[in-house]
Amino acid sequence: MARKNRILIVVTNVPEYRKVGMRTGLWLGELTHFWDVAERAGFEMDIASPAGGMVPLDPESLSHEVLAELGTERRYRDREFMDLLEDTKRISEVGLDDYDAIYLTGGHGVMFDFPQSADLEELMARFYEAGKVVSTVCHGATGLLNVQLSSGEPLIRGKRVTGFSWPEEELANRADAVPYNLQEELAKLGAEYRTADEPFEAYVVEDGRLITGQNPGSAKAVGEAVVRQLAAV
Repeated sequence: MARKNRILIVVTNVPEYRKVGMRTGLWLGELTHFWDVAERAGFEMDIASPAGGMVPLDPESLSHEVLAELGTERRYRDREFMDLLEDTKRISEVGLDDYDAIYLTGGHGVMFDFPQSADLEELMARFYEAGKVVSTVCHGATGLLNVQLSSGEPLIRGKRVTGFSWPEEELANRADAVPYNLQEELAKLGAEYRTADEPFEAYVVEDGRLITGQNPGSAKAVGEAVVRQLAAV
């Protein structure tokens, strides 16, 4: 695989839950923690979303305590960086050959648009079958649920994966708000779901070129794993 030194990052367009009135969107740290790692390693990045355009931010990811983690507040204050979320590329406009890897961020908004995007499902399958790195963090694993390879098999069948766990969903008081149990859905597809010993502990699972992180605190480690694999190519 020829190196392009570029990574595609995918974010949500959905600003709210459907069953409850709470707002959601991208969990900002899941973008910034990964971005910082990849940028230091010399990678350029583009941001895309299923519908393109404006990216909503989960308001809870903007609390003072959360912004203080791993330098997220520095990015939040950076006008040039935050402007990247004003007008993202549409997934259908993305060219596979321009990137070495794809990374799916989380935030609960992705539960609603990632599994409904045929363009994203097709792109994920093409990335994987082209020998590129496919990575997700937290609820970003919802983008794996409907991905089928050219063989007709689910991409994650028989593979070790992680994603936001049901105990974490309950501790976050979102069990009544989410449309499905991500942990359960991953297992239903034949994936070998793994979880950290404690909720919200940083945890990453690598199965070949498939890299998944369990929760928001895992984004930095996912970035490190992606960079490490790309450096070895």
